[in-house]
Amino acid sequence: MNQTKIKYLKNFKGIFLGLGIFGLLLLNSCGSSEIKETTAVVEPVDMVYPLLDTENSRWFFFSSASRPLGMVNLSPDTQVGGAWGSGYRYKTDTIKGFSHIHAWQLSGLSVMLVAINNDNRKTIYTDFYSKFNHETEEVSPGYHQVFLDRSQTKVELTSTKRVGFHRYNFLEEKQKAILFSLNGKLGPCIITDGKLIKTGDYELSGELVNAPTIRRPKPTKVFFSVQLNTKVKAVTKDTETGNYLIDLSDDKAEVLMKVAISYTSVKNASENMKAELDHWDFDTVIKESRTEWNEMLGRIKVEGNSETAQRRFYTDLWHGLQGRRTINDANGAYPDNTGDAFRIGQLPVDANGKPLFNHYNTDAFWGAQWTINTLWGLVYPEIMDEFVNSLMQYYKDGGIVPRGPSGGNYTYVMTGSSATPFMVSAIQKGIVTDNLEGIYQALKKTHMPGGIMEKAGYEHKTSLGGGLKYYLEIGYVPYPIPEGKFGHHQDGASLTMEYAYQDFTLAQLAKKLGHKKDYEYFLKRSTNYKNTFDTASGWMRPREVNGKWHGDLDPYMYETGFNESNGAQSTWFVPHDLAGLADLMGGKEKAIAQLNTQFKTAEKIGFTSGSSHDRELHPEYRRIPINYGNQPSMQTAQIFNQLGRPDLAQFWTRKVVKSVFSGLGPNTGFNGDEDQGLMGSLSVLLKVGLFQMNGGTEKNPEYQIGSPIFDKVTVQLNPDYYKGKEFVIETKNNSEENFYIKDVKLNNQSIDNLNISHEDIINGGSLVLEMTNTLSE
Repeated sequence: MNQTKIKYLKNFKGIFLGLGIFGLLLLNSCGSSEIKETTAVVEPVDMVYPLLDTENSRWFFFSSASRPLGMVNLSPDTQVGGAWGSGYRYKTDTIKGFSHIHAWQLSGLSVMLVAINNDNRKTIYTDFYSKFNHETEEVSPGYHQVFLDRSQTKVELTSTKRVGFHRYNFLEEKQKAILFSLNGKLGPCIITDGKLIKTGDYELSGELVNAPTIRRPKPTKVFFSVQLNTKVKAVTKDTETGNYLIDLSDDKAEVLMKVAISYTSVKNASENMKAELDHWDFDTVIKESRTEWNEMLGRIKVEGNSETAQRRFYTDLWHGLQGRRTINDANGAYPDNTGDAFRIGQLPVDANGKPLFNHYNTDAFWGAQWTINTLWGLVYPEIMDEFVNSLMQYYKDGGIVPRGPSGGNYTYVMTGSSATPFMVSAIQKGIVTDNLEGIYQALKKTHMPGGIMEKAGYEHKTSLGGGLKYYLEIGYVPYPIPEGKFGHHQDGASLTMEYAYQDFTLAQLAKKLGHKKDYEYFLKRSTNYKNTFDTASGWMRPREVNGKWHGDLDPYMYETGFNESNGAQSTWFVPHDLAGLADLMGGKEKAIAQLNTQFKTAEKIGFTSGSSHDRELHPEYRRIPINYGNQPSMQTAQIFNQLGRPDLAQFWTRKVVKSVFSGLGPNTGFNGDEDQGLMGSLSVLLKVGLFQMNGGTEKNPEYQIGSPIFDKVTVQLNPDYYKGKEFVIETKNNSEENFYIKDVKLNNQSIDNLNISHEDIINGGSLVLEMTNTLSE
């Protein structure tokens, strides 16, 4: 590295050092998986380590220059081919563009700063990648900086909710240009029909199309509006690639570029920029982003344990707010692709023209009952409220409550009606109070023929793969489905158990609203899980349509009747009736012994099927009896609470946290499938010691008390939804060895169980746990 560049970068690092501990943490967080301890922490955002698990990340996993749930998620891409192994991958040392959309089945608007000369002008459209070095990289929530070796340029990125903001500084005098890659492969999508025009000396606009994928069946347009502080000299389109080169004047040493996006029109993209970024003060936007992230992350304050544990905690909490993205414009316009023809919808607005809620692009809520149901419901009720309204907007437009919409349309990702527990939980917690009957009728339709429950994963053209008709007629979904293969995840045993749990949650809403017959009907359906239990073996098993068990008994056979799991893992997927499951197993003692044995076996390979989702299929990992790297068995340690052995729940939770959710480096993190914040949310809940086995769907939902890893946890309650100011969980004599709970006091009163109600928490107060290293007599 030449001395001029070293001096230049040292000066830049000096800026961050001048920010105190914020700068120190940023410098420590980049370029190495070794995390150095620091002596003080100012704000939660300083603790986040964005590079966590980036060696194993997927397209929508990594985030840097974005706001909470923002439409724009601007970051460097080091890999661009496919949904998996793409986006920002830590071990790849080459940047291939800076793209603005990293969402569920969506990508787009990749740009690259380049230096032009007579030799490379013709080849730059296909030869523009640049090496970079983690030593000169800075990453924090809302900000990303890298140095491009090829053009000798410092690139800085930040954003508002709908506008990406770029700042470029050239180390050497170069002829500056920006390449807009508006066609070709980008993450999970093929980008087509990219167009760009010059609309002024300093302005550009355009559009592109996300072509259909096997998961998202319809094309999705992205519109954009661009402003620069540097005059545009020329716009050239390459006929072979369809991409555009923007030549810039040389009158500015520092180039600034604002890129606003919209899924509805160029005009609305421009309006988004006017609404959110009508100035050129880059540093102010960084500060505003930092403030917004601090407000969100600061709603939980943890004290005690190590700094590494605290940093991992805030990184997990940050992940709990990632992935799911806003799709409506600032004025409430949104893309509706649920009908035969695309249309621009309009959300209801207040007197100031601001949408009453936002509309979202989101991966499935599959597994959300044990993760964001609880985290969002407790800490971010306003987000849960918005998502319920968004899901209902899809229902109003297309007649179906989605489980994973993308581009304003259904994707039929995963299985069942995974939004039902989420929406019921929001109602039972008092977060959603309006249109309850309308929500119930929408969900009831979802659980009946014609609803989303009967569609298997990505089953776009039929409604046979989910086997719902068999579930209703014979009490279980057969494996295989007699009619054939129509979608992913046609795993009958898992489908039966999933439908049964979701039916239970809908029954709770029916009961709340006084629909007695519906309550009894869906409650009876919720017992169908028993029809997949083999009493002779003690395991759940796939069953053929003729009633016979499928194949030879092998509870460790992966994805043979079980969705992204095996029979040993999925046997415990009965969160609504664990007492009934225990009875089938021969009583609680036998059930406890069986589950405890599974944990002992799983511990030998770290409680996960390898370090990433794609390793679950490997022979050495697929036969694990408990997998905390995916959703189907992520609740299993808490099952011991329901079976009368909370000590085992405390014991194994601490083991899982230490093994699975304690790493802090690019090569470790979630050890599996971090589906848009689900694993991050689970980690947060395990570490603060609160869990909801049935997803918080019963009246005055119950929380099971776990074994917190911190001395003190303070949850700030949202005053727009809850009466109390804060809820404090405090532990005495807590340590790595003292993980058993000896005594419990709620608001200075002793309680004789390890359950507290939602009302107990939202009214504010304190929970004091005395910890020990031995079991109480």
